[in-house]
Amino acid sequence: MTIAAIIPARYASSRLPGKPLADLHGKPMIVRVVERVAKHPRLGHVVVATDDERVRQAVTDAGFNAVITRDDHRSGTDRIAEVAATLDFELIVNVQGDEPMFDPRILDDALAPFDATPGLRFGTVRAHLESEAEVFDPNCVKVVVDENDFALYFSRAPIPFPRDSLAYRDGRFDRVADTPPPHMDKHLGLYIYRRDFLLEYATWPPSRLEMIERLEQLRALERGVRIACPLTAHATVSVDTPADLETVRRAWTKETNT
Repeated sequence: MTIAAIIPARYASSRLPGKPLADLHGKPMIVRVVERVAKHPRLGHVVVATDDERVRQAVTDAGFNAVITRDDHRSGTDRIAEVAATLDFELIVNVQGDEPMFDPRILDDALAPFDATPGLRFGTVRAHLESEAEVFDPNCVKVVVDENDFALYFSRAPIPFPRDSLAYRDGRFDRVADTPPPHMDKHLGLYIYRRDFLLEYATWPPSRLEMIERLEQLRALERGVRIACPLTAHATVSVDTPADLETVRRAWTKETNT
């Protein structure tokens, strides 16, 4: 299979303006992302899709590919679909532009179902939740899967809800004594599409559940599309706030000094 990676990078960010160009130990964050993604041996092409000339220039100055897309896209999926329409690759990988600690082994795990299941159209990846705080964090998207690792549902709410280990009291959830909660999984923001499916998917209007949860992958589930969602042990950190950026800077220093 021929595989291309497209990295959407929108300049504007309400919580961290100019996020793609945030400095990460001497290089823009988006360049750090591309450097890691480009290490994967199965990728035949890696390109950044951005709406801002400053981001494009930073990427090309570092020796990588970047293109300017329309600035009115509703989502990163729409942005990569614009670029995918110009490429001739069987699979399109969407890697988020705000994950500079991206581990290429995540892509190995995400690609495995495509190697095993001819005709699979859509895939992503999940990891175990690492803290109780993530359970109730609406920015940490949870996912439940069937016995074959296909997604059943994605939600910002705790799923599956552990009725026997949590109780709702005085406006908050409390742990029921001596009853550990079950394992929960979080969705990681990496997607793989068959190119023809991606181009079709981008034309579909937002679905009912997608609008409620503000999760675009629900658009596919509501139309009966199966989404492979294997487990990975190589979770990464998304940079959405200044605090996230400082966390990644510390992690980067620790990683490079070990």
